[in-house]
Amino acid sequence: MSTVGPDTPRTRGDHTAPHSTPVTPEEDMRTILINRVSWGAVAAGVVVALVAQLILNMLGIGLGAATFDPATGNNPSASSFSIGAGLWWALSGIIGAIIGGYTAGRLAGQPKESSGAWHGLISWALTTLLVFYLLTSTLGTIVGGAFRTVSGAATGAAQTLGATAQTAVQAAAPSLANTADPFSAIEQRLRDASGGTDPAALRDAAISAIRALVSADPQQQQNARERAAQAIAKAQNIPVDQARSQVAEFEQQYRQTVDQARQKAIAAADTATKTVSRGALFGALALILGAIAAWFGGRMGVVHPTLTSEMLMRTQRRLH
Repeated sequence: MSTVGPDTPRTRGDHTAPHSTPVTPEEDMRTILINRVSWGAVAAGVVVALVAQLILNMLGIGLGAATFDPATGNNPSASSFSIGAGLWWALSGIIGAIIGGYTAGRLAGQPKESSGAWHGLISWALTTLLVFYLLTSTLGTIVGGAFRTVSGAATGAAQTLGATAQTAVQAAAPSLANTADPFSAIEQRLRDASGGTDPAALRDAAISAIRALVSADPQQQQNARERAAQAIAKAQNIPVDQARSQVAEFEQQYRQTVDQARQKAIAAADTATKTVSRGALFGALALILGAIAAWFGGRMGVVHPTLTSEMLMRTQRRLH
């Protein structure tokens, strides 16, 4: 049996004509209502997703804490624990997105799978914004205190990138604070060498002369070296030649200390950059997977009413 379509400009061969169907206003209204957003269903999906993530993170904290043994000290490394916590956080978010999306699609009361999928996606988006708000805002410290506590082991994936970079720098170069002033060791040597028997003015003059030498311009360094040697000779009551040897040693020590501090700073910055980059990419991937999970969760939650299904089947039999 041939299919007979409605008599419209498109069925008569005008493919550039606008779409038109002989539907009734009631059918048009039904289509509009099917594609409307049910914010109550979305809110329910957000609540269910948050509770699901809360439970899963509590489970993760419990399992992670069980791996530590203070008595034997046979514990996982900090990097391994951080990676495991981040993976668990991402997995919890994906599972929570599926559950929240399914709930939103189920309660939307619309028979179209695409509408259910969109409800799941909107539910996931609101859940993500709410979680980040609770983790990063001042209000979250008060309102979301419990949520922050149970998810504390995995908050590295949700904290701001600036905090991640600061942590990475501290982990990569813990001794940078000790080398912040490369002249401190030289100053201590000068004070110790004097033995406390020389006047304080002579010791301070020698220290000032050495400090002026290491910070002088290349054109003025030769004169600064001679002044520093004379000051050390007076302060320690030693020959000028011996003082010149000390000046050369102090210059070399200062340059080595500065070079070491520079290398540590470069290594720390490189580690921080890699940590931020990997954290951002991992976070983006986890969010994308969560969005996909919420989309399909919403589709799975759609309920097809019996009456609507029968009407669709009758319409298809009538057209064929």
